[in-house]
Amino acid sequence: MTLPYHERTHDCGALRADDVGKTVLLVGWVHSYRDHGGLVFIDLRDRGGLTQIQFNPNTDPKAHEVARSLRSEYVIAVRGEVISRGSQVNPKMATGEVEVIGHEIDLLNKADTPPFPIEDEIDTNEDLRLKHRVLDIRRKPVTQALMLRDAITKTIRDYLAENGFVDIETPILNKSTPEGARDYLVPSRIHHGSFYALPQSPQIFKQLLMIAGMDRYYQIARCFRDEDLRADRQPEFTQVDIEMAFVQPENVMHHTEHALAAVAKVALGIDVPLPMPRISYAEAMEKYGRDAPDMRYEMTIKDVTELAGRVDFKVFQDPVAKGGKVRCIVVPDGATMTRKETDGITEELKGIGAGGLPLFKVAEEGGKRVAQTGIAKFMMADEPLFNQILDKIQAKPGDLVMFAADNEENVCKYLGWLRSTVAERRGMIPKDTWKFCWVVDFPCFGWDDEAKAIYPMHHPFTSPKDEDLHLMHLDSKEPPPVEDLLKLRAKAYDVVLNGIELGGGSIRIHRGDVQRKIFQLLGLSDEEAKEKFDFLLDALRFGAPPHGGIALGLDRIVMLMGKFPSIRDVIAFPKNARAMCPMSLAPGKVADSQLQELGLRIAAAKG
Repeated sequence: MTLPYHERTHDCGALRADDVGKTVLLVGWVHSYRDHGGLVFIDLRDRGGLTQIQFNPNTDPKAHEVARSLRSEYVIAVRGEVISRGSQVNPKMATGEVEVIGHEIDLLNKADTPPFPIEDEIDTNEDLRLKHRVLDIRRKPVTQALMLRDAITKTIRDYLAENGFVDIETPILNKSTPEGARDYLVPSRIHHGSFYALPQSPQIFKQLLMIAGMDRYYQIARCFRDEDLRADRQPEFTQVDIEMAFVQPENVMHHTEHALAAVAKVALGIDVPLPMPRISYAEAMEKYGRDAPDMRYEMTIKDVTELAGRVDFKVFQDPVAKGGKVRCIVVPDGATMTRKETDGITEELKGIGAGGLPLFKVAEEGGKRVAQTGIAKFMMADEPLFNQILDKIQAKPGDLVMFAADNEENVCKYLGWLRSTVAERRGMIPKDTWKFCWVVDFPCFGWDDEAKAIYPMHHPFTSPKDEDLHLMHLDSKEPPPVEDLLKLRAKAYDVVLNGIELGGGSIRIHRGDVQRKIFQLLGLSDEEAKEKFDFLLDALRFGAPPHGGIALGLDRIVMLMGKFPSIRDVIAFPKNARAMCPMSLAPGKVADSQLQELGLRIAAAKG
């Protein structure tokens, strides 16, 4: 018997009560098999879901005989009639109201026993799953991740296409340019000693497209960065790349947030209030300790520098005397935390550079607020000052107050970590809550204390705000004071969801004199700038429009909205934590003959 499997009528997740009485042709993999001593039941699986098939020896003996030989992951085609399961409904299956009486069956292929169960929840080692990724993808969570990725990608494409954006591909093989991470290099067979670089982003090319007059561009772009990996990072990743001409930040942000709202409707079934909240970089760092604030819960950081500097406590006084900050978080009902808990957090905080964790618990004695444990004796030495601090930070009996005292950067780092860690461990973060925001008004430059030099907070093509251009001293041959450069704000913006950056962008520099000045400030000579960016600088000479854009991390969006722990879960064939593919065993060695063609040889490893 040969069933026309190519003419299947439904996928295995499609049948419902309305289909009772229909003759259907289904194909897929045997998900489970049950022989009840007469009747044989299988659950047939494809990417659409599961359907229960029943084989009865009294009505279809040939089909029943084949069914008894089936095992997990065998590939079959079945023709049969849809019937109601009556009172035996399976609420765990979308098709649970019905089953199919199998009249004909074709065994299309047998399968060896899989190295791990093809089930939703398994505790199999990730490398084993990635080695057999073909089988792993058959599991419902991975299938759903890839289906969600497709739906999100389509939603973004549809929105951008409807709003006049043109999908344009940019080169994969290009020259190496400084973009903040290591490039993946590709040797040229024709030009020995020369290398292409895989793109870390299409940054320069999308700017060139604006100068070329394409006006609105987008691309679902593959990008490559040779950097250390973590749960939300891969050596090759996908970003939604967008660029627009004749715009200011609000134009880019408008289209980005509308596209993300459309995605949230499809992926989460929620309506995102628009416009999304805007918060300045300075406010985000002061209140949340991070430039990607999690706004799902309160417990914002409080600045007590002026008052704390008057406490007779050197840990506070010394940083304040040096121009540093003293800030704190108030943990609601945190007085219930044990000494073991707070000591553990203190040790973890020391691991990221802090000297310790000053803290006290707020209690009430005789109708008065008092400090207990930790630095209580220093706080209680001046009761009026203590009460002023409590009033400022709105702490009440039963709360725990945790401090950081250091320079601005470290205070933000320590309290940003504390805020998120304590909130997570104490169950303060509400589930199924989605809080978007924009972070704006970033500094153009940061300061590298080790190198004693400025560095770009975004990239060297980011435009300063028009009202801050005077801080660059464009008409002066002398370098601007560092203090002025660190005040320079960028036309830059990041979009954040639940404390995780989804993407960032900026309005670009469209004036040649400003771009050359930025290169000079970053230590690039005219010759170096010409060598690395000649085609961009050349294009800027011929009527470049004001333009800007954004890059959104597609993998990260799918990971967050699908509630997956890692971006590896939402990529069809990811690399593992060691940047290797356990399935294909990439990267691998190549033959000496290939190296000779490329003019290369492998040097002995050092050490």
